[in-house]
Amino acid sequence: MYIWFTVLAGLAILSFSFLKTFFPYFGEDCAYIRRSIKLGVRLLKYKKIKPFYSILDCFLDAAQRHPAKIFLHFEGREYSYSEVDKQSNKVARALQAEARLKEGDSVALFLANEPNFVWTWLGLAKLGCPVALLNFNIRSKSLLHCFSCCGAKVIIICPELQDAVEEVLPTLREQGISVYLLSDSCSVKGINSLSDQIAQASDQPLSRDLRANVNIRSTALYIYTSGTTGLPKAAVVTHERVWAASFIQALCGVTADDVFYINLPLYHSAGFLIGMSGAIERGITIILRKKFSASQFWDDCRKYNVTVMQYIGETMRYLCNTPKKDNEKNHKVRIAIGNGVRTDVWSEFLDRFGDIKVRELYAATEGNIGFINYTSKIGAVGRANFVHRFFFPYTLIKFDIEKEEPVRNSQGLCIEAARGETGLLVGRITQRSPFVGYAGNQQQTEKKRLRDVLKKGDLYFNTGDLLRLDHENFVYFQDRVGDTFRWKGENVATSEVADILTMAHCILEANVYGVKVEGHEGRIGMAAVTLKEGEDFDCSDAFKQVVNYLPAYARPRFIRIQPCLEMTGTFKMKKVKLVEEGFNPAHIKDLLYFLDPEKKTYVPLTDTIYRAIANREIKL
Repeated sequence: MYIWFTVLAGLAILSFSFLKTFFPYFGEDCAYIRRSIKLGVRLLKYKKIKPFYSILDCFLDAAQRHPAKIFLHFEGREYSYSEVDKQSNKVARALQAEARLKEGDSVALFLANEPNFVWTWLGLAKLGCPVALLNFNIRSKSLLHCFSCCGAKVIIICPELQDAVEEVLPTLREQGISVYLLSDSCSVKGINSLSDQIAQASDQPLSRDLRANVNIRSTALYIYTSGTTGLPKAAVVTHERVWAASFIQALCGVTADDVFYINLPLYHSAGFLIGMSGAIERGITIILRKKFSASQFWDDCRKYNVTVMQYIGETMRYLCNTPKKDNEKNHKVRIAIGNGVRTDVWSEFLDRFGDIKVRELYAATEGNIGFINYTSKIGAVGRANFVHRFFFPYTLIKFDIEKEEPVRNSQGLCIEAARGETGLLVGRITQRSPFVGYAGNQQQTEKKRLRDVLKKGDLYFNTGDLLRLDHENFVYFQDRVGDTFRWKGENVATSEVADILTMAHCILEANVYGVKVEGHEGRIGMAAVTLKEGEDFDCSDAFKQVVNYLPAYARPRFIRIQPCLEMTGTFKMKKVKLVEEGFNPAHIKDLLYFLDPEKKTYVPLTDTIYRAIANREIKL
């Protein structure tokens, strides 16, 4: 008997050694596949169950199970699941009475990161209202555009964003839009205060009948994405998509005992879907910050016993740029979920702050395909496996960067990229992996659909991103294609920026693109412009236009004056060469200018300024 036991033990050790040698990620693959199947079964159950079980119902169940458990920490105050539930009841009743809201009515939220955002959304969900999450950086034309996309007749705002709404209030009033301010009073005609009504409303539960017709395919949210057009597009997020995104925390190993730190904007899919909705799905506590602070980050983590953090690439870099301290590894953070971190920053982050499992993601708000790097292999955005590909079929196809279109063979079909080769990621549109599209923009919805990919008549979602799959099944993000680049964690649409630049009286045409800056994530905005005949570049007027109409991350920091803009044969502006040339005045004969926020104007880009940027003496 002892001999048999010894033999079996030896075989087990040999098997383990074999797997570790030839299949080093076998254990992690199995754990991820097991979780995926378990969550997939849950989603199938939610699709069939009647009445429909939404993320709101998940929150209500959590409030029943542990009413006293803290759901939100914010600026020194804490709110239990029960308190948030009751406050959302009061908001729902106040809006029902004041705005006459009913199931199916779209409502726009123009709010900062604060508890009001959370319980206002929950209250609207209890009424069966789809909610548009407006980016609090947008202004003027963009704000009106985003609001009109979702078909809302009600917008709810906070006091700190009142000025932005007052700028467009005449247009909103012309369109019959009701504006509600989360304040006790307001003297501006056309803006109704709501806080008094909320305070006086009952906190008793609302009837489920108010949302009786909401189902898994109903629209839950509109989340805005720049994409490849000039103005932001409203991605339609169904309840099915909310559930799928909320499962990401579970896939990353988050449990009911974790504490989740959200410092990303709640209008983003990362902050709202992965962060807040995921926390509801797990039944955990959220630490909510108004905005990210590198200097306060680890103090917050220690103070609130944070175990899971969110990041974008910039977040990691900002944390690595803080002065070193002796207690940097003195925290309980065990998981970091996010996207866009550079390989060198990733390594430095782990060296400085300890053994944190970084779960790098690839996903798009409106897309039907995403990846998770559940192994923490540095540099990869995900890992491919057969289960993932079964539920979310995708392929990488050859892409012509110059023509900005897929390469096709003589039969008119796309050509799959070889393993190890960079290709355009496309996800097949199926019942399991749908692409709903953009609200009020059928043209842009259609542009994201790619037909006749691998066989005649098939239909795929075009992510607009170039990725690479290596020989170990790891997925690596390579670049974005089209007219969008990413800076400070935000997508910047070049045509919108170009439209604003040409509002300057001296500028005839503008070609906007993103250029790399050493030591920074993404690409910073730059524009090649031509001037009107007889005009010189008006530094102050150009500065005024970009500051008045664009959020900080979208403002072109560099301007290049050209005699003419180079075009393709189909009259598209060429960007590739401009991107490669960058903004080094030593290599460019054209006049260059730099947006100087301290001087509040564009100034000539000198060698001295260039060196200061390269040495990180000037903050971008």
